[in-house]
Amino acid sequence: MELRELRAAAAAAAAANVNSGELGGICIGSSAEGGVQRMPTKADLFMEQLNATNAKKVALLMVLGFVLYHGLLNWNYGSDSCQWLLSKGRFKGDNEWQPYGCMMHKYTYTDTRRCLRYLAFFNNKNNFVFIGDQSVRLLYQRFVEQLQLPRSNEYDNNGSTSSNGTHFEDKKLGMLAQYIHAEEVSPALIDRLYQLEMEKKRSSVYVLGLTYSQLLAGNVTEELLHQYSVNLTLLVAPIHRLVAQASRVLWKLAERVDEEKLPATWKLVLNEDIDRLNNVARNVFRYTDASVWESAWHIANGLLDSAVEGHRLSAHGQRLEVQLLWNMYCNDQMNYNDGTCCSSAEQHTSLQIVAYALFGVCIVLVCGMCLRRWLLHLRGHTLYAPLQQHHQQQQQQQADSHLRGQSCHHRDPSHSLTLLISDYGTPLVALSLLGLILAYFYLCDRTNFFMKENKYYSEFSFWIPVAYVFALGLFFTEESGFTKVLNRHQTDELRGWILLVVLIYYMTGAQRVLPIHMHIKLLISGYFFLTGYTHFTDIWQTGGSGSMFVRFFQEMFRLNFLCVLLCFCMNRPYQFYYFVPLLSFWVCVIYFVLSLPPRITTASVDAYPLHYLYLVCKCIGCLGVITVLFMSEVFFERIFVTRPWKALFVTTDDDIHEWWYQWKLDRYTVTFGMIYAACFHIAQKYSIFDDNNHGNLFSRRTSISVTLLALLGVGIYTSFSFLCRNVQNCEEIHSYILFIPIIGYVVLRNISGILRTRYSTFFAWFGRISLELFVCQYHIWLAADRHGVLVLLPGFPTLNMIITSFIFVCASHEVHRLTQILLPYAVPNDWRLVMRNLVIFLIVLVPVARSDGMF
Repeated sequence: MELRELRAAAAAAAAANVNSGELGGICIGSSAEGGVQRMPTKADLFMEQLNATNAKKVALLMVLGFVLYHGLLNWNYGSDSCQWLLSKGRFKGDNEWQPYGCMMHKYTYTDTRRCLRYLAFFNNKNNFVFIGDQSVRLLYQRFVEQLQLPRSNEYDNNGSTSSNGTHFEDKKLGMLAQYIHAEEVSPALIDRLYQLEMEKKRSSVYVLGLTYSQLLAGNVTEELLHQYSVNLTLLVAPIHRLVAQASRVLWKLAERVDEEKLPATWKLVLNEDIDRLNNVARNVFRYTDASVWESAWHIANGLLDSAVEGHRLSAHGQRLEVQLLWNMYCNDQMNYNDGTCCSSAEQHTSLQIVAYALFGVCIVLVCGMCLRRWLLHLRGHTLYAPLQQHHQQQQQQQADSHLRGQSCHHRDPSHSLTLLISDYGTPLVALSLLGLILAYFYLCDRTNFFMKENKYYSEFSFWIPVAYVFALGLFFTEESGFTKVLNRHQTDELRGWILLVVLIYYMTGAQRVLPIHMHIKLLISGYFFLTGYTHFTDIWQTGGSGSMFVRFFQEMFRLNFLCVLLCFCMNRPYQFYYFVPLLSFWVCVIYFVLSLPPRITTASVDAYPLHYLYLVCKCIGCLGVITVLFMSEVFFERIFVTRPWKALFVTTDDDIHEWWYQWKLDRYTVTFGMIYAACFHIAQKYSIFDDNNHGNLFSRRTSISVTLLALLGVGIYTSFSFLCRNVQNCEEIHSYILFIPIIGYVVLRNISGILRTRYSTFFAWFGRISLELFVCQYHIWLAADRHGVLVLLPGFPTLNMIITSFIFVCASHEVHRLTQILLPYAVPNDWRLVMRNLVIFLIVLVPVARSDGMF
């Protein structure tokens, strides 16, 4: 009997577990065979751990690890990017040189003269001295070419510029460059260095590079190496005195040769001997104030196959070396966004200090609150939370425990800590987490702590990621619960793949290819078109039920919350994040037009057919006002440079042309979206097509005709983008015809019931955080205000791109989540509370506005 009772008890326990959906502490479903539970495999447990929460934990650990790694690098090797510029680097693609860990600006004739003119204005003497053999002479000649237009090198019209084979001077620029020939260290060379020291030139750069006079004879013995070392040692004292006068001294290593292409007079020169000579020079100058110019040697070695006669560096290599010199000399003065080598970090402002101090206060309060309540918990005090929040915490705990493979009714010890801050601490915790994320933003893009590199475009670097992303999007597809055209799943999907392609475009710097540039402009226009469509549809279907005032401010908060925080914390104007100001402006236009009485909805047009005429008048009036603004740029500027909202539309240089350019490019796009939405819903109302089922929108014959027209519309725009040769003309025509390919895509996406009722969960997931992705990319994925690429793992560009992308997506998702948490506190459902919060926000902006000159 006892055995039977034990078996019965075991069976009852098993039945209870089956009914509750548990087995071995894992909540699982029943199988099809008699309700027998399947034990979860390791693969099941692993797949259940793949979620956004765990991904963010991994991203946090990676960030901490890279902070430690780069902290050790800066501690051991210093954070001087000039040292990186002059020491290491690599070739990318079409022999483009990438310095190690910093970005190199490509100096043009205009850039170099602007730099020298700026320095001359502050009474700096721009003095460059090249001393050495034939390779240094070639470098000098290429250096001087950078400062001259293709004309006579003797004298300009007013005699301010003079040049000969070894001397170049421009009095307007305070510029003097000279070449001193030297094959080896000699008393005459030492005396010349002392003479240069006595001249006490300021802002001087000395480039030295020489071996010994009998190099072509070969036979590099140990005795010769010893004598070479002794001769170089004689240069240490003069170099030390030159550096003491704020000069920069570079030692240019001897370049290797292509032994198979050498002429007869160079046949005895061996690369092995050149390397031995360079090692001697490295040992001599290692502990001096001179910088061994290793990167120039790497450039010459990388271009050895193209060396002229096997021993002269090609013109491309010489230009790269000249670019290194200009980046070293000018970057810290000119502050080009794409030139971080030798450039100091941007100075913080008082507004940034105040902003991060407030976030710091939030973090300290949250830490103190958690510590206090944790101590109370250890003493056995009962922790309470409001009933609704407590229920939400229980649901979240059950979901988390299911993912962790724990019992659905097992209470996690950390749940108590969660309840500690669940009542009044939620917005405070959200602000604290935002403060930590923005601190990471600052560390990435406002300091030299992490490395940055230039973008690089190639056909493969752009199209392979695009193809890979679309392959993933097609793989993660599933049935949608909606059959409507442009339903929520579709719009999220569309926003997602648009943003992913745009991000790849910015990462690879593909704007130099006009057809790609125009198609990216079309995708961004599609985003605005979708904005007009969705907002009109919402008002049309719901009639603006509830307070449109509250809904408007909720939308504006979602759009601008992160952008405003970044303006405060990253010291950038609102117009810097041009996508957000444009969206915000057009959302204001949409709500203003649709809120004007009479408010037109599907119910109102049934009751009052005259509302169709009102709708047409609203659309024509909106297009008319936009056209008037476009036709008169002066009128446009007078409106948007009016205080106090001027600061919302100008750049750091108090320039409104960037806003004018972006505005006019998509000036009709949102209105096109509203007109399309109106036509679509009216056609749907009169049963021109039916999207309430899983079938096709039209009959077979009509579907074929409409499909061909849609393909023709998309093909017309693609052909136009390839045939158009001028960017300005292309963009102007684009403003009028963009609706053709957009509507063509919508038709192709929805005309078939099979396509309309399926969607990509991959793209839709990214679409829900598309705004955060676009804004966050400026600082934690790209670098230097989107001009370069952030480098967390130097030396492995592909792996670095994967890591930075993972952290970037996790941070964007977390910012989106925190914004949703703070939304009901910032914009409550009561319009009076919204007005109160708006007034408080404006009061906070007053001191900021005064400091920026808004009043």
